[in-house]
Amino acid sequence: MHDQRPSEPERLGSAPSSAPSPLDSAPEPLGGGLTQRHLTMLGLGGVIGAGLFVGSGAGIAVAGPGIVVSYLIAGALAMCVMRMLGEMSAAMPASGSFSVHAERALGRWAGFSAGWLYWFMLVVVLAVEATGAARIANGWVPGVPQWAWVLVFMLVFTGANLTSVKNFGEFEFWFATLKVFAIVAFLILGTLAVFGLLPDTDPVGLTNLTGRGGFLPHGWQGVISGVLAVVFAFGGLEVVTIAAAESDDPARAVSRAVRSAVYRILFFYVGSMAVIVAVLPWTEQKPGASPYVTVLDAIGVPSAAQIMNIVVFVALLSALNANLYGASRMIFSLAERREAPQALLKVSGGGVPRRAVLASVAFGFVSVLLNLKWPDSVFLYMLNSVGAVLLFVWALIAASQLRLRRRIELEAPERLVLRMWGFPWLTWVTLAAIAAVIGLMLTDDSARPQLLWSAGATAVVLAFAGVRELRARRG
Repeated sequence: MHDQRPSEPERLGSAPSSAPSPLDSAPEPLGGGLTQRHLTMLGLGGVIGAGLFVGSGAGIAVAGPGIVVSYLIAGALAMCVMRMLGEMSAAMPASGSFSVHAERALGRWAGFSAGWLYWFMLVVVLAVEATGAARIANGWVPGVPQWAWVLVFMLVFTGANLTSVKNFGEFEFWFATLKVFAIVAFLILGTLAVFGLLPDTDPVGLTNLTGRGGFLPHGWQGVISGVLAVVFAFGGLEVVTIAAAESDDPARAVSRAVRSAVYRILFFYVGSMAVIVAVLPWTEQKPGASPYVTVLDAIGVPSAAQIMNIVVFVALLSALNANLYGASRMIFSLAERREAPQALLKVSGGGVPRRAVLASVAFGFVSVLLNLKWPDSVFLYMLNSVGAVLLFVWALIAASQLRLRRRIELEAPERLVLRMWGFPWLTWVTLAAIAAVIGLMLTDDSARPQLLWSAGATAVVLAFAGVRELRARRG
């Protein structure tokens, strides 16, 4: 059992070059096995999920063609957060990623809060992903009830995560490959349709971008509403920095993965939205339907709905796998820092934190049962309570980077193999943008309940963190 705890943050000061840096952690007992190709595809595919393939329709409805600008704004925010997180993770790889960084930068209360909030968010969202995938599978094989599909998926991915981290990496590599291939194929077909190069299509040019009310049919208010609708689709980028700790060369692996991911993800998201609103008038998008299916049907791709069903199915299973992995490593990291039960520190011979995996999947099963039994009451409250947690986590990442960048520059500048752009000004701009999104959620009737419930959950976790801090000082 591994019960060594990373050293507490020390006061800055000059030290002999042979002395260990306060930025160093105790060696991780987790087994390696993730390669550069695993991390690169995890960075690319980890954020491409059902939120893009299906949920983007809600953004188009409120922003029209201006959804392209909405995705640019939300994507730029996510890219900045990812760059900051990549900088810290390349300099100080840790299985707890931003939770460890927050503890070093801001104190134990911040690491405790970030870690537990993120873990809770992942295990609750597991239920949405498992249920969504089961609903699609039940449509293909009606004879198998939905709950049975949920059980199969949970057991399969629990088994994969219990055996070795390489199994997780292989699952995610092929899942991400299929998602990236689907996006690239869609971009190629859509671009050909815009220029009338497909059979039975005529060039549309910019007609659909400027007609039906213009590029901003609902004005800038529509663009802002679009940002609120799509910003959470960028969640999932954080897992690649958690996984980097289990690669052969964490610093190099995470810096390469982040560099390759941020631009390409923005290209996939913004590019596919531009194709969607260029091929068809935004008013022809059907409420509740995937805009990708609508476009593929319009340009004559046979069985477009089934093709996208397969892609969404894979995206949901990929997110289920990644979230189970991320949740287990986060709670393991919390246990390493004595912020979670020490029993979770037991590691298998292959370096897998099996008890942490089982604890995460157990709560995931509870969430699934609540989702199947009370989707509009108990589970809805749980889902609302994590709806805006991602924004709180992003804010802690930015605040941590502001503090740690200076420490790294003073104590170990050679570790800054990946740097945040425009530091510190762009970090402050990112924090201001996150605050602006939170403020806008307060004014939006549909987003306000999520924000308030999430704020309540955050307040509870902060209260626990404060009590622990007081007890530690008295002790």
